Order: sequence, then C-alpha cells, then structure tokens
Amino acid sequence: MSIPAATAKYEWILAIVTIAFVFSAFGNGANDVANSYATSVAAQTLTMPQVGFLSICTEFIGAVGLGARVTSTIKNGIISIDRFREASDPGTLMLAMGCAEVGSATWLMLATHLGMPVSTTQTVVGALIGVGFATGSPIKWAWASGSVSQVAASWGIAPLISAAFSALIFGTVKWGVLERADSFKWAMRLIPMYIATTCAILALFIVVETPTAPSLEEFGAGKAAGIILGVWAGCLLIAYVFFIPFFERKLIKKDPRVRFHHVILGPILRKDNPPLFWPGKGDEYVKNYYADAYGEVRAGANEERNFAGTSNEAANAGPDDITKHKTSNDPKQEGALPTDPEKSPVLEESGKDDAPAVAPLKRQRKSEPYERFIGPVQGLSWLSPQKWYGYLKFVMLQGVTRDVITHDSDHLRAIHARANRYDVRVEHLWTYCQVLSAMMMSIAHGANDVANAVGPWAAVYETYKAGEVSTTSPTPVWFLVVAGLLLGLGFWFYGYKIMRAMGNKITQMSPTRGFAVELGAAITVLLASRLALPVSTTQCLTGSVMGVALMNMDLGAVNWKQLAFIFMGWVATLPSAGLIAGLLCAMALNTPHF
Repeated sequence: MSIPAATAKYEWILAIVTIAFVFSAFGNGANDVANSYATSVAAQTLTMPQVGFLSICTEFIGAVGLGARVTSTIKNGIISIDRFREASDPGTLMLAMGCAEVGSATWLMLATHLGMPVSTTQTVVGALIGVGFATGSPIKWAWASGSVSQVAASWGIAPLISAAFSALIFGTVKWGVLERADSFKWAMRLIPMYIATTCAILALFIVVETPTAPSLEEFGAGKAAGIILGVWAGCLLIAYVFFIPFFERKLIKKDPRVRFHHVILGPILRKDNPPLFWPGKGDEYVKNYYADAYGEVRAGANEERNFAGTSNEAANAGPDDITKHKTSNDPKQEGALPTDPEKSPVLEESGKDDAPAVAPLKRQRKSEPYERFIGPVQGLSWLSPQKWYGYLKFVMLQGVTRDVITHDSDHLRAIHARANRYDVRVEHLWTYCQVLSAMMMSIAHGANDVANAVGPWAAVYETYKAGEVSTTSPTPVWFLVVAGLLLGLGFWFYGYKIMRAMGNKITQMSPTRGFAVELGAAITVLLASRLALPVSTTQCLTGSVMGVALMNMDLGAVNWKQLAFIFMGWVATLPSAGLIAGLLCAMALNTPHF
C-alpha cells in the first residue's frame, strides 16, 4: 500500500493513536460492559466467569454483526472540521484526533480504576471539546442534536426517566406477584406473560436501535408491529410448552438434578422419572439470591412488612434451608422446608425491628484470586511449572474470580437490611428475563458505542491512507472485529471495579429488581433514540437502580453516598477528558521544532 507523501511522515501519530485505541476500547469494555451485566451479577443470576464469556460474545456480535459500517469520525458533529480543511494539513487532523483518543482512553481507565461508572460517549465528546479549544475549531453549544447543552441535560433527564420506567415495571411485579398472599402461585401464572413481553420489547429495541437498520418510518410501523406481536405470541407459546414444565419440575417437585439445558425436554419433564441428560449434582434446587459470600442474608430486617399475609415456605426459610431438598416431604426430616409459616424461626423474631433476616452464620468468605492462585504456589521455586501455572491462572482469571457482591461495610449492611426480601422461588423465575435483558443491552452497547473508540482511530487511519482530511469514511470490518474483542476483554480483566460500584453497592439487588432495572433502561434508551436525545446507557442503568431501590418505600434502602459519587463522575467526565485531550493537543501544536 502506497502512502501519500503528505501523511507518510506522520506514521508515528498513527502508532500512538493505535495504542490509545486499544486502551480506549479496553476501558470502554471495563466500564460500560460492566454496567450492562452489573445487576445480573449483583442479583446472583449470573457468575462473574459466566458474564465474562457472555460479554465477549455479546459485545462481539453487537460490534461486528450490528455495528455501523460508516463511522462519523467527529462524534455528533460536536466540533467543526472546517478549521482542518482550511489548514490543508492532514497531519493536524491526525494529531487532533489522536489527542482525543488519548484523552478518552486516559479518563476511561482512570474512572474505571476509581470504580466510577461514566459515559463513554460523553468521554469522547469531552475529549473532542478539548481538542476544539486547542485547535480553535467551533464547538456546538446551542441546543441541538448532539450539542454540549443536550449532553449536560442528559445527566439529570436520563436517570429520572429510567428510574420512573424501572420503578413502574418493578411495581407491577411487586404488587402483582411478590407481595400477594400466594406469590409463587401468581408468579407461575404470570411469568409466561413477562417472558413474552420482555422478548417483544427487546425485539423492538433491536429493530429501532440497530445502526444498520432503516428508520422506523422507512421500515414501516405496521411491519414493526407485526414483528413485535409475532415475537410476543411465539415466546408466549414457547414459555407455556417448555418453560412451565421446567419450572414445575424444578420449583414445585423440587428436583435438584434439573438444570437449564433440560428446558428443551418441555412436557417430558412432567413425567415421574424423566430422562435427564447431564443431570445436576447436589441437593440444591434453588439458590438463595439474598445470601452474600459469607452465606449471610441482610435483606428483610423488617419481617412483619415483608411476609405479612404470605404463606411462602421459601420466603421464611434460612439460607441453608431454602436451597436444600430431601426426597421426603416430612417437615421433621433434616433439610426439609418448613410448611407452616407460623413455625418459622425467622418469623418468631419478626417483631424486633433490628432483628436480622436470618440468624448470623459463621463468617466464611470465598478466597480471592491471589489467595486462590498465588498462595498455594508462592513457596515453590521459579523452576517449578506449578508456580508458573499458578501465576498464569492469576493473570488470566483474576478479573472474573473476584467477589463483587459482598461488601464488608456496616453502612452497606444497614442499607441492605432495610430492603424487602421475597420468595427466592419467585426470584428464580425472573432470572431468565433478567439474563435476556442484560444480553440485549450488551449487544446494543457493542453496536452503538463501538464508534466511540473506533471513530477517532478511523479518522487518523483513513486520513493517513488518503493523504487528505477525511471526516466520514467506511469502517473496515477488521476495525470492528478488533474493537469488539477489546470490549469483551476489557470487562474480563478489569470490569470487576465497576461491578462492585453498581448493584449491591447502591441497594440490595435480586433477580426481580435486576429485571426491572435492565428492562427500564432498555425502554429509556429506545425512547430517547426516537426523540434524538443523547442519553447514556450508564446513566440510564444507574437511574433504574435508584428507581427500583426506592420501591422499597424506604429512603434508607438507597446508598445516597454512592449515587453522589457516581453523579460526580458524570459531571467530571466532560471537563476531565477535555482537559487531558486539550492540553496534549495544545502542547503538541505549539512545541518548538526545527
């Protein structure tokens, strides 16, 4: 490939920007991808390793399969490129975009290290504003699509709208299922509707949000409605034929051998002894989604409010009892679930406002990566292959083997204790909707936000090849492949910082709450897209968590200090990224040279 003389001498800029792009995409994944899956891990619906593999797949699918093939290198037209055209020096544009990439990458990595969820889109916008000041390019301040004023307004608008949607969704689950006299019975009746509705909303999300898809007007409202209704009817049928027999076997017959891959057996699971391939081991038929790594349950200190009028055996059991099942239904048998709520040891203490949700257990937490991988081989010689293998496992797995759920803080324990606690069998039913929502949010993130990292790099690369200022250029597929992989790897190695900041660090999370958070955020992003409002998935998800937390009807169930810390990160993003990029660009442009 022949490089024009005008840009051949600037290959060092391309090299630096390429390195910055790697960190920018990596930081994007560590920060934003973690947001997409934070509530799923906080609710213990998914484990960190599971999310690690899922994030690599979903981000790659979103970036490569659905990502835009034409990337606007000047994000949202935030600055004018006329200044660069007038200079007739493509090297200036390369330098400016390179500084924007470096500024974006630096702020993303710093914010992630501090456990501060920030918007990658606003990070890029801030970096471009800094570059605009340094180069004297006009900046779009007036109220218009993609303007600085709209970006600033989204700090308050997006979280509040998302909070309202998520609170409304969780309210339907709370008063329609969770707090009814027989919540499990109502959950089994309504879960097919929730599965079908979730799939239909997410189908609409894909139709409208996919960058390569035509607009809703071009696509046709009738065709879109037909797709949504078809998806709803098809998923409802699948739920009744396959999922209901699966739930009956797992949660009513309490068969601990049943795993998710058995859902394809459908009606066969109603037989007395169905042929279960690769059956599960142990006697746990449902997980206690409220227990932390110590096995302690903090949620539900006010038992009178949580269980008044209920007769759900699982809601009244402790963390050990709730997941154990013996073949006998005799309540006297060890491990059997109590059938009489009046005899529950938890309810006997319900009159005490400060009573814990369950009796305190022996504090035994899971070992952290260093203890697990380095500790056993630390005393071995460096000539030992076992020592090298231990360090290799630590490097490769330390990001997805950390405990991001448990927080050894009296302040957080007090917050979690004020949250309502519900029947874990009902919570389990909503795990499937929650995982689906999280995967779709991640795919949408890969499709839409990949341009935040690719945009400046693509501008530098295309300008370098063309020898002239290039503002909008076709994005090669291999750009998207590299970016998609880096997004997933960013979460795999460094996403745990943001996972800790979200979810259980704001409030007690559970599958029903996580479902409402994910779906409410998806709906907000969808509506904002139709109204051309620049909202951030990070801000939508944070607002959703706050909205669901407030549905505990107790301000003390929300960690307001953590929310203030996150909001400070949003406000600091524009000036911080802009300052870094602007100073670098100004120094580079004014450096003395021969």
